[in-house]
Amino acid sequence: MKKSVVLFFCMFGRIGVHAQAKPWSNNAEPLHRAVKALTDVIVHDIFSPPVASRIYVYANIAAYEVLVKENTAKYRSLHNQVKSFPDIPSAKKKISASLASVYACLLVGKKLVFSESVLEDSIQHILTWYQKKNMDKSVYNASLQYGRQVADTMIKWIEKDQYRETRKLPRYRILKPEGKWIPTPPEYMAAIEPYWNKIRLLALNTCDQFRPPLPVAFSKDSGSLFHKNAYEVYATCNKLSDEQKAIANFWDCNPFAVNTDGHLKFASKKISPGGHWMSIVAVVSKQQNIPVMDAAAAYTLTSIALFDAFISCWDEKYRSNVIRPETYINRYIDESWRPVLQTPPFPEYTSGHSIISAAAAVVLSKIFGDHFSFDDNTEVEFGLPVRHFDSFMQASAEAAISRLYGGIHYRPAIEIGQVEGQRIGEWVVGKIQLKKYPN
Repeated sequence: MKKSVVLFFCMFGRIGVHAQAKPWSNNAEPLHRAVKALTDVIVHDIFSPPVASRIYVYANIAAYEVLVKENTAKYRSLHNQVKSFPDIPSAKKKISASLASVYACLLVGKKLVFSESVLEDSIQHILTWYQKKNMDKSVYNASLQYGRQVADTMIKWIEKDQYRETRKLPRYRILKPEGKWIPTPPEYMAAIEPYWNKIRLLALNTCDQFRPPLPVAFSKDSGSLFHKNAYEVYATCNKLSDEQKAIANFWDCNPFAVNTDGHLKFASKKISPGGHWMSIVAVVSKQQNIPVMDAAAAYTLTSIALFDAFISCWDEKYRSNVIRPETYINRYIDESWRPVLQTPPFPEYTSGHSIISAAAAVVLSKIFGDHFSFDDNTEVEFGLPVRHFDSFMQASAEAAISRLYGGIHYRPAIEIGQVEGQRIGEWVVGKIQLKKYPN
């Protein structure tokens, strides 16, 4: 165990462990299974990265708010920390906080996905885990009842986040001037979530609170800085090492990649960028075998950073509306060139991977330490090997540069995105205080 993590838990204790408590009551495994079940449905339903972040954050907050009711000595509710966040009612009867939290998490998730029946199957499997613990039937039923009550309270709050309103807004109009984003091959998909900056924030004051500097001015002149940045993408992708290719593919995280084989087209579904970082939370939480309260806090704070980071990033994307490398290179450098990765269907500046990864890494570094090493097995189920990292910031830096190797971002969008993401992460850990520290 890393020294910083030992210090963290020695100072503040393993939360939720009571002398009379049964060992399973603090086991985080059901929560990990619940988050993984959400991920599987998110992949199945092909939710875009911003929308996926919304599902993760609300479901994890629901779990956290149940658990914090029994851990008020060491953890704080989001009530009075997040604007308009409701005061979650306390349980009226004796419950299992573990069961109620996981059930609330899954019920909120079920409300936000399309394939409710698929998630319901997972819910039943997880409930079976609890049923095998010989829990008193009245406690079991009261726990489910309370979990549903919390979920219902959460859902009323969720419905006011402007998501439904953005579904009714006009279709995004493609801008024609040179240098502006247009859809890219192979499917020329419509713009993804052009109104995401209207979604209610959780920690940031405004979506442009950490607004990045203006992007490099567009130019097709071969001597311009913009052309230089585009040519770097072109030249880099044309001479990738095996390691660079592995990095690009590991962090691809494209929820819906269209593959072409002659006249045949088929799609492959993958985990979203935010889902990858949720998986990292699970990896390191299991590695340290932390109890459910601490795991819920880690999931919640990380998902808040991811959620606000996506809103901030998307706000800039559709303001600056920068042309993607694939479009520029095909027009002005090499018309037959194709990127290593499929270009995502939204503007280039800034890099979403860079922003959200840096934000998540700052949060996880705060929780687990600056030099926490781990083996990331997130992509194994998608046919890719485990990658080792010596810190969360190292992982986020690799996620960022993967976009250059993949041929889908210019370097400034990556480097400026990292700065923006780090500032968002620092703001989140400064403003949202989940753990109560001693005086």
